[in-house]
Amino acid sequence: MADVIVIGGGIIGLTAAVRLQRAGLAVEVWSPGGPDHTVSLISAAVWYPSYTDYTPQVRRWALDAYDEFTRQAAASVPGVLLRPTRNVGMPVDDLWWAPPGLTVTGTDSAAFVAPMAEMARYLPWLSAQVPVVQRSVASLDEALAEAPLVVNASGLAARTLAGDDAVFPARGQIVLVRNPGLTESVRTPGAYVHPRSSDVVLGGTFEPGNWDLTPSPAVTDGILSRTAALVPAVAGLPVIGSRVGLRPCRRGGPRVAREGQIIHAYGHGGAGMTLSWGCATEVVRLAIG
Repeated sequence: MADVIVIGGGIIGLTAAVRLQRAGLAVEVWSPGGPDHTVSLISAAVWYPSYTDYTPQVRRWALDAYDEFTRQAAASVPGVLLRPTRNVGMPVDDLWWAPPGLTVTGTDSAAFVAPMAEMARYLPWLSAQVPVVQRSVASLDEALAEAPLVVNASGLAARTLAGDDAVFPARGQIVLVRNPGLTESVRTPGAYVHPRSSDVVLGGTFEPGNWDLTPSPAVTDGILSRTAALVPAVAGLPVIGSRVGLRPCRRGGPRVAREGQIIHAYGHGGAGMTLSWGCATEVVRLAIG
């Protein structure tokens, strides 16, 4: 029998499960379609607290995750990269999220090194470390019947499972193009260019309340135009395809809290990767003190 059942096989659920297991607990992850069918797989997964407001707790989670991903990159964990990164056209007067080594390069620009997780490689590495069961639930009580503690990392499904009307989707569309050898990430309001090993993630959109999972050709054209203006080297690169995911957002920010036998860990929006390992540490603290 498991000590803890984690509901959700995305980046939040899997990192929590790994840290709980390393803390000595018997863990089982329940995921309706497995990690390959989560929004985490579609994510650009570059460290930066996008659409996330400051709290001391959020800052701690982000920097904890930054340190962990940096260690993993040094250890050659599959899918983890470090990329030189530029933020341009963005305010630098409130760098609450600033990682070690960030340099302000202008009145509206900064440079730093950002971890990136190529989710098609990273999620399998994570899921191989803990037991993952393909199973969906209609109620958290189903998991409580089989374990004394449940971690609710169900993302958008928390709207129903936790009865939380503050949870909502924010549609994100990206475009993937072939990578001719780019290594620098560049981000500006309304556009980003994130080179991975063999492709480049071009984005993106943030559409609160939009549940549509069908890629829009018009949105694709807009992304290609904006990112080419930002980084001319991506203009005309062969397009691999467009992807759409629904970020699991929450009014009031992420909920990471214990409620009796349930630890809630959802509502991370577009910062799941950025907050993941820090939230996992918080989940362990809530589980065992």
